Amino acid sequence: MTELNKIALKIISNGKGILAADESNGTMTKRLEAVNVNSTPENRLLFREILFSSKGMKDYIGGVILYDETINQTSSSGKSIPELISNSGAVPGIKVDTGAKNLANSPEEKITEGLDGLRDRLKIYYDLGARFTKWRGVYSIGEKYPSKLAMNCNAHALARYSALVQESGMVPIVEPEVLMDGNHSSEVCLKKTSEVIKKCFEELILHKVDLSGIILKPNMILAGNLSKNKISSEEISLKTLECLKDSVPNEVPGIAFLSGGQSEIEATENLNFINKNNNTNFIMTYSYGRALQQSALKVWSKDIKDSEVTQNIFNHRAEMCTLAAQGKWSIELENK
Repeated sequence: MTELNKIALKIISNGKGILAADESNGTMTKRLEAVNVNSTPENRLLFREILFSSKGMKDYIGGVILYDETINQTSSSGKSIPELISNSGAVPGIKVDTGAKNLANSPEEKITEGLDGLRDRLKIYYDLGARFTKWRGVYSIGEKYPSKLAMNCNAHALARYSALVQESGMVPIVEPEVLMDGNHSSEVCLKKTSEVIKKCFEELILHKVDLSGIILKPNMILAGNLSKNKISSEEISLKTLECLKDSVPNEVPGIAFLSGGQSEIEATENLNFINKNNNTNFIMTYSYGRALQQSALKVWSKDIKDSEVTQNIFNHRAEMCTLAAQGKWSIELENK
């Protein structure tokens, strides 16, 4: 077992999942303003620190993805944020891409940037305590999309990023997200997502990335958010498992799904069905942002000094996601 494989397994084993707290300042500002809280560095830190110091961290969270601002901040106890996370038993991680920009010659699509200077930035993040990283490629579904150009460019970037991250002693999360925006069917989502993931692994193998030292962060197979033909959680799980069995090499230790616009309950229920039906060797867990934080954020906004109520809501949500990562969740437990 390699050192990278050990880190990956520490993050995703025993039903533990990943808290994606890597919202950029722009995204976090939108989330805070939506609940009438001023988006200052202090308030952004306050909300995140409440989550990072909650009891649920120790029991349910194996890794936390941070944003550049947060990994450099100090908690109210005087500990650095990575130290606070490590003390709970979770592994600190860092988002290292610089965002999705319009793809030249296919402006309807996106390419993720951030490779320039990445090697030097990785050294800094390693020294700050990060042991895994995240890079997200985004793909739209449409009549002509995702194009071969978008699939090739994003897969190439994800592979170059992964090679640099492993060179620096960290585990790369490989996140090819096929967006749920549109009126496409689940069948179309299955076909396009399979193509995207296969192309990513082609490039990862070409770049000699150690597949036992990565975590894949894909979307679930869903009908588009505007589609009239929604499918059940059972069907979502079967289609998602079909996609991954067909597209992901066996050496990959685990898969941590993104919530991608699903509600908290949808993201939990769908993950639960995936684990009930999981007939692969892959660990199947979660790497959720909004689907772990949304309820906690709403409650926190009513009184930003009251950490206890916010932590209780977060602990419950994290517990439900971890039960789902073991196929043990139920609506009765949810509503207890």
